[in-house]
Amino acid sequence: MELSLAKINQVLDSGSKDEKIQLLESLSNVSDRKIVNKMISTLDDPEIEVRGEAFSSLVLNKNDIAKMLIDCLNSESKNVRGFSALILANRKDSEAIPSILNLTKDEISMVRSCALGALGYLRAEEAKNAIHNCLLDSDMEVKKSALKAAIDIGEKILPEEIKEISKEKDVELEKLIIQAQQS
Repeated sequence: MELSLAKINQVLDSGSKDEKIQLLESLSNVSDRKIVNKMISTLDDPEIEVRGEAFSSLVLNKNDIAKMLIDCLNSESKNVRGFSALILANRKDSEAIPSILNLTKDEISMVRSCALGALGYLRAEEAKNAIHNCLLDSDMEVKKSALKAAIDIGEKILPEEIKEISKEKDVELEKLIIQAQQS
């Protein structure tokens, strides 16, 4: 059964969590720009399960939706910006790398962390400078994401950077430092 855009909007705007999830599951192969953009907007849904289903449906979508996702990297919503970067990475859309790189300077730490994760996953060697800059970020999660991205692309961490990062007392960060030193 083909659903109208109006019905899709109605369910994704005001349906129950289960209705939204069921609808998003059925839309994983849609190519209509308006519907894809509506799906992307649900990355900002208050329910984590709905955001997760939107994420999965967009990753699994076999259509060329990269341009729509790249456009969303400029969204006002931090969730849409951050999750769109991760979706692009999971789809292996490497043409998004320059746009994702811009997010490493985002004012929201969660977005910076997502961007770094995406760049590492895409093995974006052109992100080396941004990754090094984020190693000294004020946010712990951004530091972890930068260190993991550096490991993922095979970038060496300088001894002075390791010394600075080591000042943080965090078990996960310490494990990443050891991993970085061994690679």
